[in-house]
Amino acid sequence: MARSYLPSLFGREGESLGSLFRDVEKSFEDFSRRFPFAPFTAPFVSARMAPTIDISETKDALEITAELPGIDEKDVEVTLSEGMLTIRGEKKSERDEKDTEKNWHVIERSYGAFSRSIALPFEPDSGKVEAKFDKGVLRIRLPKPPEVAKKQQKIEIKKG
Repeated sequence: MARSYLPSLFGREGESLGSLFRDVEKSFEDFSRRFPFAPFTAPFVSARMAPTIDISETKDALEITAELPGIDEKDVEVTLSEGMLTIRGEKKSERDEKDTEKNWHVIERSYGAFSRSIALPFEPDSGKVEAKFDKGVLRIRLPKPPEVAKKQQKIEIKKG
C-alpha cells in the first residue's frame, strides 16, 4: 500500500513544506494555462495577465470583445499598427503591503502590466475603428475595407 506524504505537509511542523508544495503546484498550474498557438493571437501569452477575448466576424466588420475585470478605462490602451491590434494596460494592486494589521493567507489575484496582440486578416481604416469600455468589458469594432468585404463570397456545398 502506497503511503501518502501530502497530509503531513500541511501540519504545524511541516507548514513551510506545505507552502512550498502550494508554490510548486501554482507554478505548474500557471504553466498549463498558457495559450496554444492560434491564428489570431500571439503565442506564449500568459493566461493570468492577458485579457480573455472573443473574436467574431460579420460581413462588414471584425468584432473583438476583451474582459478586463477590475481595470479602469484610463489604464487601458488600444493601438493599431501594420495589421496588428494590441490591447495593453495595467491592473493596479489594491493590497497595501505596508499594512501590518493584515496577515495574508491566500493571494490568487494577479496584478501588473498586460498586453495582448491580435493579427488582423486585413488593414482596417483606423479612423473608423470604434472602441467602447463598459463594466470591465472592452468592445472593439474594426470595419472591413470595401474591397475586403466584396471579396467574401459564399460557396455552395453540393451533396455527394
